[in-house]
Amino acid sequence: MRTYAKPIAAVTGALALASTLTACGGSSAASDEKTVTVYSADGLKGEAGDGWYDKVFKDFEKQTGIKVEYVEGGSGEMVQRALREKTNTQADVIVTLPPFIQQADSKGLLQSYEPKGADQVGGGDKSGDGKWTSVVNNYFGFIHNKKELPAAPKSWEELLDAKYKNKLQYSTPGVAGDGTAVLIKAMHDFGGQEPAMEYLKKLQANNVGPSSSTSKLAPKVDKGELLVANGDVQMNFAQARSMPNLGIWFPAKGDGKPTTFALPYAAGLVDKAPHGENGKKLLDFMLSEGAQREVSAIGGGFPARKDVKPTDANAIELAKLLEGVEIFEPDWADVDKNLTTYVDAWKSATGS
Repeated sequence: MRTYAKPIAAVTGALALASTLTACGGSSAASDEKTVTVYSADGLKGEAGDGWYDKVFKDFEKQTGIKVEYVEGGSGEMVQRALREKTNTQADVIVTLPPFIQQADSKGLLQSYEPKGADQVGGGDKSGDGKWTSVVNNYFGFIHNKKELPAAPKSWEELLDAKYKNKLQYSTPGVAGDGTAVLIKAMHDFGGQEPAMEYLKKLQANNVGPSSSTSKLAPKVDKGELLVANGDVQMNFAQARSMPNLGIWFPAKGDGKPTTFALPYAAGLVDKAPHGENGKKLLDFMLSEGAQREVSAIGGGFPARKDVKPTDANAIELAKLLEGVEIFEPDWADVDKNLTTYVDAWKSATGS
């Protein structure tokens, strides 16, 4: 795997607060009027303060005077937190990966708002009713330790080899967005739920165990504690600056082509948001041409806007990573409807 050009710092995986949140929700106290609270999946904030969120939030505050209060965790974790707070809303904006943004919508957590620039976002990357819009495009992937395992595995089947025993780990489906993506890709590649679960049952012999946050796995791979783990292109590309042993790869089924699918960071305005107008301004800002041009150069991701075509070194490297990889489109409505069934089947198959 090639050396990445100027990727961004490691991403914090634990639940983090940029600053202390107020206990009140649903209405704005005078001291809170210049704030906006974001609940987000991990991946876009740099551990060293140099991620895409860091730059965007700083520029947003400078331009508007509105301070961003930031809460981070797994995709499912953020939706569940917002759901628990539904009668006392704390968040203004939620950013999460599919199928959790659809889950947030189906549970009544989002209100319609189409940010400025959303007309330049592809139809599959936003909802038809304005409930959510992708702000950073991304793709599901796996990582390997380039020092201990110079050649990335090519197939799912290779991961069943005994050399991966206790050297392989993937984040928990139903909790982490990238963990849920393992199920989606396996069901696609193996041709359905049953054969996918049969495979994951076999893979469990090598699996270290559950992890609520995908970003926590990359340091283990970089150090050689793990040889292989799941992840996503944006997050792992960004982490590679401080973790030089990370290599990104995409499993194939047998001798077939490697596959992946889009796993965008999708943002929505929270229903009954205590600072809804500020939330709208932040969504507008994240989709602005200026912020979108920095998605690859600073964030290691792909712009959500079709009219923004970056040519920086990171953008070139990211395009090369996807060469020869077949990109499929999941049926997100089906995944949202049947997610509990799929996760239960995974639990049963793996004994998790």
